[in-house]
Amino acid sequence: MADPVLSFTERGIHCPAADVYIDPWRPVPRALITHAHSDHARPGHGAYLATPLTAAMIRHRLGVEVQELGFGERLRIGGATVSFHPAGHVPGSAQVRVEVGGEVWVVSGDYKLEADGLSEPFEPVRCHAFITECTFGLPVFRWQPQAEVAGEINAWWRANRDAGRASLLGAYSLGKAQRLISMLDPEIGPILTHGAVEGSNAVLRAAGAFSCATVPVTPDFDRKAHPAPMVVAPPSAFGSSWARKFGPAETGFASGWMRLRGVRRRRGVQRGFVISDHADWPALLRAIKETGAEKIYPTHGYVDIFAQYLRSEGYDATPVPTEFGGDEDAATQSGDAA
Repeated sequence: MADPVLSFTERGIHCPAADVYIDPWRPVPRALITHAHSDHARPGHGAYLATPLTAAMIRHRLGVEVQELGFGERLRIGGATVSFHPAGHVPGSAQVRVEVGGEVWVVSGDYKLEADGLSEPFEPVRCHAFITECTFGLPVFRWQPQAEVAGEINAWWRANRDAGRASLLGAYSLGKAQRLISMLDPEIGPILTHGAVEGSNAVLRAAGAFSCATVPVTPDFDRKAHPAPMVVAPPSAFGSSWARKFGPAETGFASGWMRLRGVRRRRGVQRGFVISDHADWPALLRAIKETGAEKIYPTHGYVDIFAQYLRSEGYDATPVPTEFGGDEDAATQSGDAA
């Protein structure tokens, strides 16, 4: 009996025909990386393959060599042909298409369907089997259009400015932070950034993928020179002495999890904005339908509930366990605040 195109192992998703792993969570000889978030791009692998923008970010974060493969380019590895296709999650993020003997499997990585103006827009890829994330795989998760959320954030910032307060907005440093910055109205005031955010900004600017003006917060920061600013930072920085240098401030957090009242309360921030770089419920179902896949493997999120729903709709769906952590949760962890 022939090996499956992809199999699920203790190291991660494996392609036996090429002997490569996709976003492995334990060290492997060769890794194909969908995007540069820390739960997908981990240190310790023998070799890395990624899109050029993801490769640049991995070099910045891990200091390792990375082979590049552009979107749509095909690379023969052993008995498999692999290619990357836009996932729309963050700049450079990719789905991975693997073809062996005419059978095609696709690993979604993290993805969203709404264009954000920064990431390469999601591209449906026809396949026989689709391994899909389902971080927000419940019907309650439905996103507002980005323009509406931008209006809410700018109105919040303007009100804080008029009250003489700074606005501290928490978000993951790669992808979400740049997306939020691009949504801000710079006429309201200065846009300041934490070092973790500014590090990602610099890599993306060098690649021509981000052009918004920001002011990095340095040790000699003068609060009087930047009154009532918008400050974009990992939320883990909010309770630190770093945050107190801005004086009176209101805190906000931007995440799909803000859709849940209990999560908003536990975050301990004063304002939650519902915006995510992951697909919501309608987008997940649309993406799956557009692949035309016969087999669906939900992973990373509400896998059991989502697989059960897919089966009720006639899909052959099997949940798959994963060790991916979730970038929206990671935004609150100390590692992102470095």
